[in-house]
Amino acid sequence: MTTNNVEELEEKIQSAADELIELETADDVRRWWNRHYYGLGHKRLGRLLLGQSVESLLERASASRGDN
Repeated sequence: MTTNNVEELEEKIQSAADELIELETADDVRRWWNRHYYGLGHKRLGRLLLGQSVESLLERASASRGDN
């Protein structure tokens, strides 16, 4: 999954991170994953789920595209 627009990517990641805080059950996590999978991909979602910050995910995305 590649997103060319950094602002759009940041919005998607922040939205997923905000929703993640509210999840309580495994079913909640499955619905969250399905809702965000196509926009962010499994690697980014997994990293969010494991506690990486939005900022570190954005840094990783910009570094992989060479936006230094």
